[in-house]
Amino acid sequence: MKKFGALVVAAALLLVTAPLASAWGPQGHNIVGAVADAQLTPAARAEVSRLLAGQATPTLAGVANWADQVRPSRPNTAPWHYADIAENNCQYVPAINGDNGNNVIEAIRNQTAILGDTSKTDAERQEALKFVVHFVGDIHQPMHDAYARDRGGNDIPLTYNGRSTNLHSLWDSGLLNTRGLNDAQYTQVIQALPAPDLGSADPVDWAQDTCHIAVGVYPNTSTIGTDYTNQYRPIAEAQLRLAGDRLARLINETLS
Repeated sequence: MKKFGALVVAAALLLVTAPLASAWGPQGHNIVGAVADAQLTPAARAEVSRLLAGQATPTLAGVANWADQVRPSRPNTAPWHYADIAENNCQYVPAINGDNGNNVIEAIRNQTAILGDTSKTDAERQEALKFVVHFVGDIHQPMHDAYARDRGGNDIPLTYNGRSTNLHSLWDSGLLNTRGLNDAQYTQVIQALPAPDLGSADPVDWAQDTCHIAVGVYPNTSTIGTDYTNQYRPIAEAQLRLAGDRLARLINETLS
């Protein structure tokens, strides 16, 4: 019984200290990768194919969730998935909310630099490419640029369409799941959206703009449903399209 009790305590501690949920969930990341895949230049596509040779699915969509899959065995990468900047009026100030460089903004910068550095090994550049694909998706998920005090919405419990969830999980996948589409079908929906203004190429601006979305999506009640879906799913989908287009631009410029 003592051993069982210890296991229960250990499991509880694991839940308390578990990292944030995956931004967008697997489907959202797959969509971002697929949107970017379709916009690669011939030169960038050739280099992506070369770097990803040997992967089970050697495409941006095929490696889009790798960074989440390796996070349990590489806990040092967990802070690279988000930037808590809402407490500072959505302004990124490295000395205040930069977490010593361990945030999604600096992760995108660092991994992009490795990807573009031909003096690095192919293994290093392949890993950097997989990180970049995922982190560009992460930085466009509003809850990954939100408040530290509620762990990006993880500590905001909700009942959504009759099911218990939290604000972070709702933006990861709950809103997207209401479509009932598979990845290929949903990708077509996102690609059919009007082409966005890509704006700045600086991930600081991406995070700050996304943070301003985040602070406005907190519901006034803990029980929500269709009205919330109708209001905010279009925003989530627009963020997926923007992330995919910006990812394509970033990779095309880095691998040209």
